Amino acid sequence: MKNYLKSALIILLMAVFTEMDAQIKSGYVFGINLSTMSIKTGGVSYDAETPVGIHLGRLFEIPLITNFALEPGFLFSSKGVDYIIDSLDVSISPIYIEIPVNASYSFGSKAVNASLLAGTYFACGIGGYKIVSGGELKNIKYGSGENHDLKLFDIGLNLGARLDMFGIMISVQYGMGLVNISPVKTFDTEMKNRVIGITISAGRESFRSKSDR
Repeated sequence: MKNYLKSALIILLMAVFTEMDAQIKSGYVFGINLSTMSIKTGGVSYDAETPVGIHLGRLFEIPLITNFALEPGFLFSSKGVDYIIDSLDVSISPIYIEIPVNASYSFGSKAVNASLLAGTYFACGIGGYKIVSGGELKNIKYGSGENHDLKLFDIGLNLGARLDMFGIMISVQYGMGLVNISPVKTFDTEMKNRVIGITISAGRESFRSKSDR
């Protein structure tokens, strides 16, 4: 996991600081998360509701070959889930720093084009809250063991599509967590993030290439 984080950070820093002949583009993004979790305890799955969260940050586009690009980014992302287990009504809303690294394939005209997206993400919990059975709001404790609420790190896969119309970009992406973020090992408890993200961006600006200087 540490190696994954190191690789993701290197890719992101290359996008921000490395001088390249290719035109690197970047843009700020904002959107909503329709998030939930797959929850199992003792082999039994529990129904979970889908609260609304937000995400915001910056994405980069590094051209690779014709129509293909690498798109790393840096996001603040609020996720969460509402569920009932053993008559307890639980609401948990974690906040993550998330580093997505997607590959994109684009097609269409310069004015209107579409893109298919696929890749991975790494996320680290930095905050959030939980409420149990209408009680007081408490901060989420990240770690392992009975005294914690969620594990600190999450890794998952992304799959989505984007439409670019005259510089306005709208994308829909599904994020599927691969890591069991439940901090407890009893009863074979399993919790995995599931998120549909809807993102809007007002276009991306190009860095100046070496040939322009």
